[in-house]
Amino acid sequence: MGAFIQWCLSHLNYWTIMFLMTIESSFIPFPSEIVVPPAAYHAASSGEMNIFLIILFATIGAFFGALINYFLALWIGKPLVYKFADSKLGNLLLLDGTKIHKAEEYFNKHGAISTFIGRLIPAIRQLISIPAGLAKMPLKPFIIFTALGAGLWNIVLALMGYYLEKVVPEDQLIDVATKYSHEIGYSILAIVTVVIVVMIVKNRKKKKTVNS
Repeated sequence: MGAFIQWCLSHLNYWTIMFLMTIESSFIPFPSEIVVPPAAYHAASSGEMNIFLIILFATIGAFFGALINYFLALWIGKPLVYKFADSKLGNLLLLDGTKIHKAEEYFNKHGAISTFIGRLIPAIRQLISIPAGLAKMPLKPFIIFTALGAGLWNIVLALMGYYLEKVVPEDQLIDVATKYSHEIGYSILAIVTVVIVVMIVKNRKKKKTVNS
């Protein structure tokens, strides 16, 4: 499997992008920074791929991977999810109960919107669909929030890779993209959080005005 993934990384096209992002977003997490920025980088340097299609196929792949996590968690339940995460196979797939618990705590704290916000947070991004499945979140809002979050994040990664083609040698791309992606992710998270808080405050003020 590792050799096949490496082959895909060496032969990036729309279909390998979708395949790798499906894996990245499922229970075999690895950084999306090694897929989308290099693809956008090559789109900028060679013109062989279209950046909009890179974003589209990456988002479709991320969505499929999220659905895998969602339905697996929904069907097998919490005890088996944690048991698998702490097994030898789960550890080989870079999973453990602590990571699942962190994602579950985040979901329980923020509710359904966390499937959108969580897509922007390193270490939570790939696993946020699992607590959504465990909580039996309705499929329609899960699909909407996941697609929006994955799409926004892939836009960020693609634009980053496209821009870095002008200023960074290819052998430094992934390291630089990883560094910037973490900073951008947390910045977007802060902005979204502020917007949500403002909306909640305004909504409460309206309710108080109506009730009074």
